[in-house]
Amino acid sequence: MSKRILITGAASGFGKMAAFDLAKKGHKVIATAQVYPQMSDLIREAKEQGIELTVDKLDVTNTTDIAYITQKYDIDILISNAGIMEGGPIAEQPLDLIRSMFDVNVFGGLQLAQGFIKKFIDEKRPGKIVFTTSMGELWTVPYVAAYCASKHAMGSIAEGLRTELAPFNIKIATCNPGIFGTGFNDRGADTIFRWYNPETNFTHPSAFDGTAEALANQLDPQSMAECIVDVALDENSNFRNVHPKETEDFVKQLQADAWTAKS
Repeated sequence: MSKRILITGAASGFGKMAAFDLAKKGHKVIATAQVYPQMSDLIREAKEQGIELTVDKLDVTNTTDIAYITQKYDIDILISNAGIMEGGPIAEQPLDLIRSMFDVNVFGGLQLAQGFIKKFIDEKRPGKIVFTTSMGELWTVPYVAAYCASKHAMGSIAEGLRTELAPFNIKIATCNPGIFGTGFNDRGADTIFRWYNPETNFTHPSAFDGTAEALANQLDPQSMAECIVDVALDENSNFRNVHPKETEDFVKQLQADAWTAKS
């Protein structure tokens, strides 16, 4: 059965891949982008590939956008995928950058979800919300701790929603990507050097020595997009979906090790 599916952050990466895949499968997809130029690019690329979908503007930090989108569209599934990464040592990272990240990754995602949840309940119909979080929801990666904190927060919110909305037949799931080559991680690494100065910051430049190697070995993002699609369409999906399996095993081991870690 065809579903009505709205995806945020669909201008690139997992969001665009999932939007195109779902549309190819015959679902009614509303692919949203933060700014109008991204909309134009999406419309053009979908037309070139012969893909039918609706494209609209949605900046999840813009309350007017959220009100407009939630009023305009009736959906069955929300894929809350929009996100940003600001990197750097959290002991020195400017707080305004951390706040902006939480505005997108936490408060924007929650406000949009609340709008559609209210519609689901008012109209007495089931719904599903899938949040793209991160493996960083489940452990803290050094030098992107603030980003991980935002994903920790969204994961906790998702878990609360799962329990609280069960009586209303609204399903909640998270998708937790490992390190995939969408460009997102690369740009997140770039953000560090917009403010970090080795002459004034106490963190030594050697702290970032492993970054290039990590970014050089990222995974093909198509499999993660397929995971998001599968979770969205599966009416009995797991709540938490870490991908790939090697990342899931790695995170579980880190979580176990945390119980014996010293201060």
